[in-house]
Amino acid sequence: MESTQQAEQQRAARQRRRQLLEAADRVVLRDGPHASMNAIAAEAGITKPILYRHFGDKGGLYRALAKRHTDALLDALRAALDAPAERRERVEATLDTYLAAIEARPQVYRFLMHPAEDTQPPEHGPEQGFDVGRHSAPLLRRLGEELAQVIAERVDLGPDTEGLARVWGHGIVGMMHGAGDWWLGERPCSRAQLVRSLADLLWGRLAAVDDRAGGPGF
Repeated sequence: MESTQQAEQQRAARQRRRQLLEAADRVVLRDGPHASMNAIAAEAGITKPILYRHFGDKGGLYRALAKRHTDALLDALRAALDAPAERRERVEATLDTYLAAIEARPQVYRFLMHPAEDTQPPEHGPEQGFDVGRHSAPLLRRLGEELAQVIAERVDLGPDTEGLARVWGHGIVGMMHGAGDWWLGERPCSRAQLVRSLADLLWGRLAAVDDRAGGPGF
């Protein structure tokens, strides 16, 4: 009986946490980097101390939101990489998947990444001193490591495949982030044009390497 009650309590806690994250998402979509714990608590119909009880501070909430959106993005990137198409098409589809994600929800992107120019003065309490840039670096590192693993599984880069795949993984993520951030702010060209240009940049050695034996290829 006690075990059943504990399981129900854990399930209820997970559901409540998911509801709070959905409320936070709605506020972020509306307010972007200006989203505050006060606004999120109000959207969820609770007090701010209760929100702190679930996430600790704005950094804890940020990490939970970052994981939620990064998990979804990684699933979409893997699907693009594994699509039944030629390698060049899959490279372009992967780049387009990332750019489409930040274009579709720019306020979420700005909240999660580094818009120091958009942030308002920190509120009193556990939010004070929140630094989006400091928290976004682990998110980019995670994307880099995940992409490195995908590359290592799919293409044969020679004796140091794992090491080179990590260089490529983090380099590609850095390129997507830097180019995407610039493009989202200035819109100097269409998304399709940016995808083709970035794919051209990547295509040199990637066009020449072999797929891994027994693997799905890149």
